[in-house]
Amino acid sequence: MDIEAIRAGKHKQLPGVDLEDEDLSESQLEKLNLAGANLVGTDFSGSNLKSARLDGANLLGANLQQADLRANFLGANLMQADLSHADLRGSNLRGANLMGAKLVQASFAGAFLSGTNLTGVNLQGVDLRGADLRGANLNSTNLKGANLAQADLQGASLSEANLEETDLRGANLRGANLAGANLLCAELEGTNLEGANLESACVIGTGLSKSPV
Repeated sequence: MDIEAIRAGKHKQLPGVDLEDEDLSESQLEKLNLAGANLVGTDFSGSNLKSARLDGANLLGANLQQADLRANFLGANLMQADLSHADLRGSNLRGANLMGAKLVQASFAGAFLSGTNLTGVNLQGVDLRGADLRGANLNSTNLKGANLAQADLQGASLSEANLEETDLRGANLRGANLAGANLLCAELEGTNLEGANLESACVIGTGLSKSPV
């Protein structure tokens, strides 16, 4: 495989390719088709993957720091991947597995994350404005200070999640599971909590009772 040619953006169709542990940092990979590829441990740090196809790809432990990831990750495996400071605005991550991923200061504004597994992930301060998180697994996730304004969390599971000082203004939490969640001083102006489970949740400083009306 000619890695330098890939780095230079000369290849666009590489579905199913094996690039495990390869160095593709600081590369121009816009619109590259890597659907179903083996990208375990691959270094994409600082690379441009805008509009790339990574659906079904295995990115276990991949380095995606500061990369442009406004791409398609439908059903991709991103477990333990490093997406710190990455741009994922509007990305399609439906059904992706992000358990153990590093997401410090990543931007997910407007991203499609329905059905995504984010169990126990640290999303402190992360931008999730307007993101689609319907049915997502956010159990035990740290969302302290995150921006979830206008996000769609209908039917999402947030059991034991930390939502302290999280911006949930205008968010849709209809039917969400917030059992045992920490909502201390969360911003809930205009938030839809119809049918949400707030059993044992901390709602101090939100102006709400545990039984939303």
